[in-house]
Amino acid sequence: MVIQAEPGLESHVVELMQPHDHISAVNFDISQLLEQWDYKAGHVAVRKFKGRDGKEKIQMRVDLGLLQMNAEKRPDGKRPFGYDSLFDYYQARLYKHLTAHEGSADGFKLKPEDCAKLQLEALQYHHRYVCLLQLADYPGVVRDAERNLEVFAFARKNAESEELAWSLLQFQPQLMMILTRARAMQAMEAGDYPGAIELVKHELDRIRDFYREHSRTDLLEPSGEIHSLESWLLEISANRPLSAREKLEQALSEAVQREDYEKAAQMRDALRSLKSKP
Repeated sequence: MVIQAEPGLESHVVELMQPHDHISAVNFDISQLLEQWDYKAGHVAVRKFKGRDGKEKIQMRVDLGLLQMNAEKRPDGKRPFGYDSLFDYYQARLYKHLTAHEGSADGFKLKPEDCAKLQLEALQYHHRYVCLLQLADYPGVVRDAERNLEVFAFARKNAESEELAWSLLQFQPQLMMILTRARAMQAMEAGDYPGAIELVKHELDRIRDFYREHSRTDLLEPSGEIHSLESWLLEISANRPLSAREKLEQALSEAVQREDYEKAAQMRDALRSLKSKP
């Protein structure tokens, strides 16, 4: 089918594909897959499996279907301009610029379309580290989240304007929250609950400092990331295993309440013995 331009307009001829050219007998319907995996609003449902190419894949159930991504390297498996990622490509461009200008970055700027492309790529990694967090693959979360932090820092340093850099930086608090959860979970898995608690407190301060640094204190109060980490901090503190000292102190308190003074004396002696140890 050929469509001619209207009279008076610049002449263009557009050839459209005939309907039968793009209709295939292949069944693209994924309804059966979706029926076997219910979607629940507010619940992150993910799974990991090995694809036909032998590589690990991750799927996330969303309201209208599935998101599928590679578990390693760029989530969609593409190599833009022959690089592992667009971020690598732009870093290579900066390196070439520095080499050609005696180490000076003057004149190297990320334009709006560059930042938009980096943002879309960062979104792919965001989807993946959300999935990896649900799968308890904390090293994978740290890997992808730290990668996106580097992208945001790159944009902040090289974007044409602060407003353009903010198009990426606005997502940093969410990224920091997820990275904090992954690192704290690693600490708790190693039995270091005090370290996990201190880590969450420290990162909460860093998120608050981020908003202040960018003159966005208006976002402090409604920040979902801050509220989420504060609630999680209370949960960790309430459920953490007691130390040997705390267990003795708790037993002493209970013995005194029961007026079991013999038991209380034993607990005091155990506490004195614990304090005398180096």
